[in-house]
Amino acid sequence: MQTPTHSPTYLAAELRLPTNWLDYTLLGIYFVVVLGIGFAARRSVKTSLDFFLSGRSLPAWVTGLAFISANLAATEILGMAANSAQYGAYTVHWYWIGAIPAMVFLGLVMMPFYYGSKVRSVPEFLLMRFDRGAHLLSSILFAFAAILIAGVNLYALAIVVEALLGWPQWVAIVVAGFFVLAYITLGGLSSAIYNEVLQFFVILAALIPITVLALKKAGGWDGLTDTLTKSHGDDFVTAWGGTGIGDANPLGANWLTIVLGLGFVLSFGYWTTNFAEVQRALSAKNLSAAQRTPLIAAFPKIFIVFLVMIPGLAAAALVPGFGTEESGYQYNDAIPYLMEGLLPNGVLGIAVTGLLAAFMAGMAANVSSFNTVFTTDIWARYVVTDREDGYYVRFGRLITAIGVLASIGTAFLASSFSNIMSYLQTLFSFFNVPMFVVFIVGMFWKRASMKSGFWGLLAGTTAAMVNYFVLYKQDIISIPSDQGANFVSAIAGFVAGGVVMVAVSLFTAPKPTEELQGLVYGTRSPGMAEPPAPGDEAWYRKPALLGWGAVVLAAACYIPFSF
Repeated sequence: MQTPTHSPTYLAAELRLPTNWLDYTLLGIYFVVVLGIGFAARRSVKTSLDFFLSGRSLPAWVTGLAFISANLAATEILGMAANSAQYGAYTVHWYWIGAIPAMVFLGLVMMPFYYGSKVRSVPEFLLMRFDRGAHLLSSILFAFAAILIAGVNLYALAIVVEALLGWPQWVAIVVAGFFVLAYITLGGLSSAIYNEVLQFFVILAALIPITVLALKKAGGWDGLTDTLTKSHGDDFVTAWGGTGIGDANPLGANWLTIVLGLGFVLSFGYWTTNFAEVQRALSAKNLSAAQRTPLIAAFPKIFIVFLVMIPGLAAAALVPGFGTEESGYQYNDAIPYLMEGLLPNGVLGIAVTGLLAAFMAGMAANVSSFNTVFTTDIWARYVVTDREDGYYVRFGRLITAIGVLASIGTAFLASSFSNIMSYLQTLFSFFNVPMFVVFIVGMFWKRASMKSGFWGLLAGTTAAMVNYFVLYKQDIISIPSDQGANFVSAIAGFVAGGVVMVAVSLFTAPKPTEELQGLVYGTRSPGMAEPPAPGDEAWYRKPALLGWGAVVLAAACYIPFSF
């Protein structure tokens, strides 16, 4: 089994793409359209609500596609292809058990609380449920994490563009950063969301040809699996093979850590509390549209795994020892390696544009959520209060520029990970999981006290970091891989946060019952009881049907990979 190396994340030098004028023309057209959307969206920005939440006016299909596009960053594309080249078909777990149930839970259970309470951000919900301590700590942690993750996107873009097109890293960073900064500063969240809808289709146009041609070159599905079975073993092409407790497998995790660590803690922590995703749903025009946003996104999420997994598997099959020093490639090289060898000019331009679109979608999602949280939850709440609305719109544009510059500064922190998805999962276990346990306890337990939110969040974050940096990195406990360590860190953070919340709640005062309306399960606020809009009675507009349909479909997809 190959475990992640810790050498810098540079792509192989021989991956330079034979691009020509046609490819660059397609790339230029895309950038012009991106800026055009920003200028068009600027006309709709009149208030801070317009800038930060699109005036809560967008239809469900737009917010749904933006929701999935914000997640489908190039770090997701390169990272999940790297995961597949390294761990095999286990990648399906990140989608079918590590995403779909949590997305459905967000839509059916949590969105009525978020949207009904009229909060502008996820940390603001913690202010209403707990106190200023939980609110300020969660705001700072989220802002810090958003900049780190945006930096991952920028760093990944720079190394890919340098390897594929020959641009210096600083040129790639400045160009991408400028365009993201320009269209978010101009049109706020609306500009980001409409560009994410465009980017969703551009990304698909890039991935589909790569997947089809890679599968064909590997000898079709049967040829691909036969090759990988001979070189990597039977478990490499199954979802659950070798995951018994105590068994060895490429992922370095057993079924319990997969189900609890990934399927529950990491997954629910990311999808239900990550404001970069939730912000898209909060911009929907009504509660029904907000609930349907993650549910609409769940259906393409079920099938996108094939567009990132198959290229990774194909790279592992076509190059013996792919990801090792002897092969000359790292796991992150899977998609670029296939682009260089399989795509003709024109199609190559679409693929490059798709990668850049994915980087920009991921970065824009984190930058737009960062400017909202920093402006509304930190600056307007604790630094400069009670100013006119226009001031906060202007400050939001300023902090967007600062956020992009800060992202450039954090970009190189990702260089110690050969598999950038491992780095992202590490960040999620530190920042999203502790916030999730605070949310879930506070949302389902009335007795959870005002002080318990702060101490639960602090304890969960600390426990996850101690497990990863001390117990795992110092070899105090033996975990076979970085991903396995992430699962364990997530479980440790969740348990520690929950235990501390219960302990603190037993010795501190709960929030008055009348202040918990619409914030705790079993209570309702006026916004949660709104009647359905005209036309929302149709079956395809009913969140419950969409949600259960996505869960059943995802479960059915496991069947071919379980034997």
